[in-house]
Amino acid sequence: MAVKVSIYEDNDSLRKTLSHLIQGTSSLELTGSWPDCSTVIENCRENTPDVILMDIDMPGISGIQATAMVKQNFSNINILIFTVFEDREKVFEALCAGATGYLLKRSGAVQIIESILELHDGGSPMTGEIARMVLKFFSKAPIKNENDYAISAREMDILKCIVKGDSYKMIATSCFISIGTVRTHINNIYKKLHVNSKSEAVIKAINERLI
Repeated sequence: MAVKVSIYEDNDSLRKTLSHLIQGTSSLELTGSWPDCSTVIENCRENTPDVILMDIDMPGISGIQATAMVKQNFSNINILIFTVFEDREKVFEALCAGATGYLLKRSGAVQIIESILELHDGGSPMTGEIARMVLKFFSKAPIKNENDYAISAREMDILKCIVKGDSYKMIATSCFISIGTVRTHINNIYKKLHVNSKSEAVIKAINERLI
């Protein structure tokens, strides 16, 4: 079954290019494309996308605000931020809002398609520049020496895989368990860390030196 993708991009030319790219890829299905996020909740309710390709800088409701709105109402929808911004604050605002992937607009067509598929498969795609920015930021984070969240050894192994950006399938293979068991462990990790998404878990795990 094709991965359903919605696009939010205010640049008409780029939006059309992205739409053609999605439509021309057999493993993807375009459910709609919009120049702003004014109807994002209604669109999600009507079109039920699996992945949203979201620009940050848009008129009216920003991509970061829209990301938070979508995740509050449709926690199962994955959001891939697609932007020219390399500003650290915007990167972390987007991740904390619930985005689970972050690509720069200079990324090639193949990388965009692969990132959408990876995101849908449970991964957390990021360009190299963004990944280095994340690591640089967290290398200065305060150290927390104790595991105050009662995370088990198996859950810790899976949390490490999440931080690496592994998909559910990759985690299942490396840990010799089923994908269903991976999902159960991840849900337990979310509850123990008091988070609601993979990106929040990654931020908390690295920021508090849990891994």
